Amino acid sequence: MPPASFKDNLVTEMPNLRAFAISLCGSASVADDLVQEAMLRAWANFDKFEPGTSMRAWLFAILRNFYFSSRRKGAREVQDSDGFYAQRVVVPGGQESHIDLQDFRKALALIPPEQREALILVGASGLSYDEAAAVCEVQIGTIKSRVSRARARLVELLALSPSGESRPQPKLQGAGLSAPA
Repeated sequence: MPPASFKDNLVTEMPNLRAFAISLCGSASVADDLVQEAMLRAWANFDKFEPGTSMRAWLFAILRNFYFSSRRKGAREVQDSDGFYAQRVVVPGGQESHIDLQDFRKALALIPPEQREALILVGASGLSYDEAAAVCEVQIGTIKSRVSRARARLVELLALSPSGESRPQPKLQGAGLSAPA
């Protein structure tokens, strides 16, 4: 936990950081986001600040580095809010799948947020149970339980047998899910 003097110095530098951020990006709302991110990063890395050096310079460097990193990242990204470009790179599958992606997304949205988060961290992101527990700040048994319950609920919502084969009729037709093909 940072000392109180560190916090006081951070708060004192906020107006200077905001003015610098506005001069970098030209937008007050973007500048506020930059200042917030710089403050979060400074707080998280308070132990790297060397007492006796200029906190203002340290904070300005954090803000500046974040701003330019974000711009470089943004330059590599393509704005595709309507999905036009994404649709052009889609390759249709050569076989029929028993789970439609839209049905899966709808079913996933029906799972409680804690279970969905655990399932995505372990199943989709490839984190170990230990890593997912650390991310969620819970015990490993809690993550295992959430993943198990999320998987069981998906099986039920998508009307799958435990082996992954389709059942004759989905359990939740009324939930907006179509019958598996």
